[in-house]
Amino acid sequence: MIEIGKFNQLKVIRHNDKTYLDGDDLGDVLLPSNEVPKTCKVGDKLTVFIYNGKKGQLTATLHSPKAQVDEIAYLKVIEIGQVGAFLDWGLSKDLLVPFNEQRHTLELGQSYLVKVFIDDQNRIAATTRFEHFIVDESFYFKEGQQVEIIIADKTELGFKAIVENSHWGVLYNNEVFQPLRRGKKLTAYIKKIREDKRIDLSLQALVPVHTQTGDLSDKILAHLTAQNGYLALGDKSPPEDIYRTFAVSKKAFKQAIGALYKKQLITTDKQSIKLR
Repeated sequence: MIEIGKFNQLKVIRHNDKTYLDGDDLGDVLLPSNEVPKTCKVGDKLTVFIYNGKKGQLTATLHSPKAQVDEIAYLKVIEIGQVGAFLDWGLSKDLLVPFNEQRHTLELGQSYLVKVFIDDQNRIAATTRFEHFIVDESFYFKEGQQVEIIIADKTELGFKAIVENSHWGVLYNNEVFQPLRRGKKLTAYIKKIREDKRIDLSLQALVPVHTQTGDLSDKILAHLTAQNGYLALGDKSPPEDIYRTFAVSKKAFKQAIGALYKKQLITTDKQSIKLR
């Protein structure tokens, strides 16, 4: 069974003046003539995105939208109509956010986080009222797991993010070393599932401490050797400076220089490291 608002693999069943694909119980699906591959023939299978065309007819496209049904994306309002706001989602037909699906009135030219869904008339639409689709408690993710996130809001603790379009997670300020903005998509990692089942995130892959420390210690020694035995980073250096040089957290950096100090390979002070 095919799914509207998602990618499907459909068979070409007619190819003459117009090209149609087999939509199973939903009927024939039109593939516009300007998208038909030159080598297309009856019986071919094409991977296409299915949406409601401008006249309501089920239509296929080889193009990729900025979001599929059940996904959340940061999209720009390009038109305000009588029934709602229309968003640019990368297809020839724009994506509608009906007025009753707007938490606040959307403004032309502004971008908003929206969730794409199928309405009660089997049409693709979007909503800014997506909080009831996102849950706090996680029973399915595992610590260390790689996930896709989208930044939702800046908070006092850091950044609130949507994990895999379904769960809330948090990136803490002291572990973020790059500019983040609402709507930015990133690869992240589940740092911790707290006792209340809420998710703490990290933008760095989680590796065993001994492995991380060993690799980083080698990098620090190599850097010191290349810089005549001196590195202008120490225990009190800003986390941003450490990340800019080694792409690691301050905690990992301090563990690595601590290991080097115990081996009597370096001397340290608050703002620098030197080879012995």
